Amino acid sequence: MRGADFVVKRVFFALVTVFVAITLNFILFRTLSGDAVSALRCRQCTAQFKVYERQSLGLDQSKLKQYWLYIDNLAHGDMGRSLRTQESVWSTLWGPLKNTMPMVILGTVFSIVFGIITGVISAWRRGTATDKAGLWGSLVWYSMPPQWLGLMIVLFLATRLGLPTSGIQTPTLGILSNASGWDVFVDRLKHMILPALTLGLVLYGEYTLIVRSSMLETLGEDYVLTARAKGLSNWATVWKHGLRNAMLPVITLVALSFGFIIGGAITIEYVFSYPGIGLEIVQAIDQRDYPVLQGAFLLLTFSVIFFNLVADLLYFKLDPRVTE
Repeated sequence: MRGADFVVKRVFFALVTVFVAITLNFILFRTLSGDAVSALRCRQCTAQFKVYERQSLGLDQSKLKQYWLYIDNLAHGDMGRSLRTQESVWSTLWGPLKNTMPMVILGTVFSIVFGIITGVISAWRRGTATDKAGLWGSLVWYSMPPQWLGLMIVLFLATRLGLPTSGIQTPTLGILSNASGWDVFVDRLKHMILPALTLGLVLYGEYTLIVRSSMLETLGEDYVLTARAKGLSNWATVWKHGLRNAMLPVITLVALSFGFIIGGAITIEYVFSYPGIGLEIVQAIDQRDYPVLQGAFLLLTFSVIFFNLVADLLYFKLDPRVTE
């Protein structure tokens, strides 16, 4: 029953966290100066028109009433309507979300694969030139601001590789020639490479440092020394005995990385003008579009909490001692 109790507690804490996040999500955007009406760029709008707009949007009601209306709508699966487009929040966010997810997944997978390889090799060759190169290289990538790295990639790498630096699709695709589905896929992949590479390089350093630290601790355990004493090859000792037991911290990092898939990389999408959910959030902030902001951060909250819950359950599966 201890395992069942552990799972129930984790799910309960996740639900409580969701409720707290929903409340903070509502309060956060009400603390901003101004509102959607005051953010209107309309020189000819009269005071009477602005009063009417606030009434129609429900912004003249008390914060408490707005909160209960917000909770009631969420309970019915309604995240509201965009104050800019009058479309549902889900419809507004779904398109950018579909653009963001493959880009972030591509960058995250890149960082996981190369980060684990570099971290394992660096730990195994501890104190050598290989270790120092891997360690300092990961620190350099990890310390770089994503927006600055994105600009450097645009300036020095994009032209040499012949890759587009903005947007998600070539505007003339399908106009000058009959583009097939494969042509559209390749074109979108080209637009996705640079922002995904930027994200992957930033996360790569983080994965390398975590894997190296965890591997150094694992390689000093008795069972690894026993495996070496038995004459097992370096491959079997490091990859089968060492890495498998060093993966617990990595699982948490992977869960957090995928948890932020919904949020995307706001600064990276802004640099590359990539029409993902990060860029949508920037535009919503500029327009004081509370429903879209609330919906975006609500999806981000759900994804982070969900993947953290998955990480906890995987911890329990891989190492039952976490319940002690």
